[in-house]
Amino acid sequence: MELTLFLIKAFVYVIVFGASLYALSSLNFEKLIRKNMVAQAQLLYIFLAMCMAYLVGSFIFVFFRNF
Repeated sequence: MELTLFLIKAFVYVIVFGASLYALSSLNFEKLIRKNMVAQAQLLYIFLAMCMAYLVGSFIFVFFRNF
């Protein structure tokens, strides 16, 4: 049972991470980032996507646990 729950959570987080990357691609970060800071901008982009995936994934689990 625990393995099944772990696999479901991992699957949901991966799917939501992809959706977060897709959603962040609509933003224009070039106006916010300084010149010659490409590595830092990419790291920020990944961290934002990870944070969004964690928050949305956690919301999904809490939402469906109450039913």
